[in-house]
Amino acid sequence: MNYYFTGLIILALTILALFVEPAYPRNEYLNEYGVRCGEMEISTERRDTDYNYSDSNTHEDQYLRFTYRKYLGTDCKTSKENVAIKQQLELMKMCGRVNSNPSLALNENFALLVSKCRGVSPSRDNTRPADSQSLWDDMKDDYKKENPEVNLMGDKFINPGKSKLKMPPKDYILPLPKPKDE
Repeated sequence: MNYYFTGLIILALTILALFVEPAYPRNEYLNEYGVRCGEMEISTERRDTDYNYSDSNTHEDQYLRFTYRKYLGTDCKTSKENVAIKQQLELMKMCGRVNSNPSLALNENFALLVSKCRGVSPSRDNTRPADSQSLWDDMKDDYKKENPEVNLMGDKFINPGKSKLKMPPKDYILPLPKPKDE
């Protein structure tokens, strides 16, 4: 057994452990959406051959391989900026709720979120009048006023005077279904 190779592997893993960070859970909407700039891979390989042509003995080769993969596509800087923008937009949407709840500032579990939302004031869209319906309903009402003879889909009663169907009274009891013959 080759103890030098085993010692080299243990030394490499010890050095690698210095650069490893713990894994933390992430919210799906705040993650990096698969943004990877590249990845480093370390592998070992051992090859055994049954015999060598020169002396007819078994032969062992051991390899230590370092591989770096660079992914094609958008450059790393742009990808990270896009992720940061997505996170900032999400914070902008949610900071109004965070700032309006003073109990979050007292809870130490939310200290980072409260610090990120400090100074962010929510802005509301005040261009819509308080008494109006949706724009579609307003446009539809205007069209019905201009064209009273047109039947529009989505009206609660389309020509209620011409309809043959009538609503039953509120206390009407429906008949029971007929039993099936088996």
